[in-house]
Amino acid sequence: MWSLVIGLVRARTAQVLTMLVLTALAAAVAAAGPWFALASMSSAAAADVAAAPAEQRTLSVRQSIHIDGDPRGAIDRFIGQVRDMVALPSTEPVTGLTLSMNLIRGLRTDTLPVAYRDQFCAHVRLQGPCPAAPGEVAISATASQRLGLRPGDQAIEQVSLASPHVTFRIVSIYTPVEPDGPYWSNRLFRAFTGLDPVFTPIETFRQEALANPTVTYDVQVPEELLRSDGGYDLASVLNTAAARMGREQLSLINSSGPLLTAVARDRSTVRTTVTVSLVQVLIVAWFAIGLAGRYTARDRRGDTALLKLRGATPTGLLQLAWGQHLVPLTAGAIVGLPLGFLLARLLAGPVGNPSDRRSALLLSVVAAMAVLLGALLVLLVLEALAQRQPVAELLRQTMSGRGDWKSGLIDLLLIAIAVGGIYQARVGNDAGGFAFAAPALVALAVAVLLARLLFRIADRGGGAALRSGRLRLGLTAVQMSRRPGADRLFALVAVAVAMFTTALGGWLADGEHRATRSAAELGAQRVLTVRATSRTELQQAVRRADPQGRQAMAVVVDTTQLPAVLAVDSSRLEAVARWRPEFGSVTTLPSATADNPGPAPTPAISGDRLTVRVTHTGDEPAALGLVAQHEATGVAVRVSFGVLGAGEQTISAPVTGCTAAPGCRIVRWEVTAPGPLERARAAEFPTTVTVRGLTQENPTATVLDGAALSDIDRWRGGASAGAMDIGTSRDGLRMAVDENLTGLALADYRVWAVDVGVPLPVVLGGAVPDGWRFGEPGLSLLGDGITPVRVAGTARALPVLGSDGVLTDLDATRRIIGDAATGGTFQVWLSPDAGPGVIAALERNGLAVLGDESVTGRASRLAQQGPSAGSRFVLLATTIGVLLAALSIAVAGAVDWRTRLGEMTALRVQGLPHRAAVVASWAGTAGLVLAAVAGGLIAAVLARPLARTALPPFSDGWAVLAPPGPLSAAAVALAALVALALLGLAGWLSTLTLLRRVREGTP
Repeated sequence: MWSLVIGLVRARTAQVLTMLVLTALAAAVAAAGPWFALASMSSAAAADVAAAPAEQRTLSVRQSIHIDGDPRGAIDRFIGQVRDMVALPSTEPVTGLTLSMNLIRGLRTDTLPVAYRDQFCAHVRLQGPCPAAPGEVAISATASQRLGLRPGDQAIEQVSLASPHVTFRIVSIYTPVEPDGPYWSNRLFRAFTGLDPVFTPIETFRQEALANPTVTYDVQVPEELLRSDGGYDLASVLNTAAARMGREQLSLINSSGPLLTAVARDRSTVRTTVTVSLVQVLIVAWFAIGLAGRYTARDRRGDTALLKLRGATPTGLLQLAWGQHLVPLTAGAIVGLPLGFLLARLLAGPVGNPSDRRSALLLSVVAAMAVLLGALLVLLVLEALAQRQPVAELLRQTMSGRGDWKSGLIDLLLIAIAVGGIYQARVGNDAGGFAFAAPALVALAVAVLLARLLFRIADRGGGAALRSGRLRLGLTAVQMSRRPGADRLFALVAVAVAMFTTALGGWLADGEHRATRSAAELGAQRVLTVRATSRTELQQAVRRADPQGRQAMAVVVDTTQLPAVLAVDSSRLEAVARWRPEFGSVTTLPSATADNPGPAPTPAISGDRLTVRVTHTGDEPAALGLVAQHEATGVAVRVSFGVLGAGEQTISAPVTGCTAAPGCRIVRWEVTAPGPLERARAAEFPTTVTVRGLTQENPTATVLDGAALSDIDRWRGGASAGAMDIGTSRDGLRMAVDENLTGLALADYRVWAVDVGVPLPVVLGGAVPDGWRFGEPGLSLLGDGITPVRVAGTARALPVLGSDGVLTDLDATRRIIGDAATGGTFQVWLSPDAGPGVIAALERNGLAVLGDESVTGRASRLAQQGPSAGSRFVLLATTIGVLLAALSIAVAGAVDWRTRLGEMTALRVQGLPHRAAVVASWAGTAGLVLAAVAGGLIAAVLARPLARTALPPFSDGWAVLAPPGPLSAAAVALAALVALALLGLAGWLSTLTLLRRVREGTP
């Protein structure tokens, strides 16, 4: 038996090679699926981990402890208790101590925590020495600026009103080197609201007043565990650890939930997409192999008839036919395995985890075996059906066409399956398998219907054309309609083209949407995250680096408050930002800011000494102070005029830090109570101070005259209930501290200078905040209290912020904020033509670049997410589907050419013109290809409205901007060109021999 099989295989090399190539292509995409899926899952998870905030990659264990004079021993005992419970392979933990304390400053107290942290000095930039002795501290640059504390000053703090005071000596000012890095991910050691902690050596905590801190144990989770490679379930491990720690009075702070959810979502998306695509392409492959088997069966019909005449049993006949298919199919599956591995490696990269590699290898072998077994089963059924025919039918040289009731029933069943699947996709889960398969189901239904319609029209039209004498048209139509299996070939090609068109359109739309999202999330072509001490320093540094205002723009993004705020240098917005219609008009904010600039700025302080004329009335003593801010660096400058006597007086005080251009602007006046600490913190402080004039020396100039001081629009009190009363008259600015009836221990005894238009114009994105619906609109993050705002325009979305937030002017916000410590990420947006020289200029002007991201880079990272990875595999699978269809066309032409040559020869004898015979020899195949491609395009265009699929383009559900249409005109045109090129080439090659023989006139 096997020797006979081998002989038949050798005798029919072309058929064997055709089956081998078909199987190799199907096995290649099937084997590529597991390798691609596992590699893409890991890549998508790695992209999720890289994009996640550091706190989501960090585990923190905390506990309130009593040190009892031995802080190092307390930390060591805590480490020993926690290490076994956090059973994760990782680097060494970072431990620390933190205690919330209140800094005492006159009438005000500020929360200024005291902390110790391992390796602190290695993660900061210090202006001064690293704190080494007990009681020495390093203060943050922001806190130093706001509090006016410098190295050499003392900070007096206490835990509560009843606790003793602790005096710390400031020795340096620190700035975090990587503020967004994992070292600073623990919120206890950063001021997300309020002031940053001061850091001190661990020996400082030996003091009894500091004996009850919170101890922390922070550890980075390894990336391979976060990626869930090898099926590792990190969430379950952490949940178990949290339960154990809870029993030991330990708190596990695990912020990895959103990250693990994103990873699981990406893995699920890739798995579903690859699985559904594999099933689709396998069905197409089995259909193509079955169709090729039906065409090539014509050469085996005579063998079957002869064996039946010689008494061969049905089982023997099936074994012989099955053996002829087994050799090429097995060889094709073997060839497809390494080819699939190479395809997956090229498209998705390697599979790094050893367990995943073993799984991928096993699954790829199973997938290739599924191709082999499925193909053998299809061919076995076809052979069994063929062998049931009588010998006379097997010996016929031509096969009967379709059209019986069985074929119609099969078509009805296929349409019913397609309609049921489409219905399930419409009413079911959009992200489920039916939603992914919906376009193919639509294509199946449309292809079957078009095949019936087209071939009936061709049959009727061909006969009519022949009767009317239009031979070329008639012969072409007849060849299409009466060629056995042509309708099945049409359906196969149409389905393959529709799937490819849908996949290509989705892939192109995915790339466009990634670029759109990246630009919307960044706001500009390139965005630098920078370090600056204040908004003033940021803005002025950018303006000096790009004086023309065409290449760079200072930006502050603050998402810690509701609503989130995007502050931009609005004069440069149109030139630098990548603006979209969804963001509203780009000129709305600049125009609104220019229309209401507010009072003209007062002359800058540029001297080294100030003189104030002031009148003090009231029963209580008072001290007068002035806070200014340098207009280039943003550094706060404090001037103390000392204790005021009764009545009118003139007082002078030195000024340090304002002589450098462009000088300092006035931020606020402060009235405080002198005397002992207890008196300074009293709740009631009745007194009145009237400022009549302010001048400077070296150079001599008037800073505030009577007109400026008596203009009420230039001054405002605090926003709290215990704020100072202010009034203006020809005498000057009157600041009255009345009896505090609010019950507050701390009142606001400050008067702020106003040099910006209020209410502050903003552009509102998305819905109106709840707090604005029944009250005056305002922002709470701009300094102390609420700053009133005016909605100058609305937008459906805003850059960076997304669907909700407000856009406002950076210069206005930094003037209102003054020296207050506020949150926000400092950025510099760059236009597309900004070169390296701009970045160098920014660094020369004092900005340190912490991060650099472009639209292209972010789009590349988004391309690693599950939906994008899935779209790449779908495109690969559907491309293989088109190649399978092209091979089926080639097989049909190669098998039919002798029969068709005989027909053309007979027709020539009957008088058919040579030109008509030449055209008819290739036009039938060309017409079939063109009709099938057109049918596939029609099915692809109908797929979206019929299936109504709405698959999320991003795994995190980002939907700020509407995605582009999945089938643009360009996508359909490109798909048509590619399909026509591949299918046309196959059709041309399949008719090449026939065409040559017809032209030569040789039978």
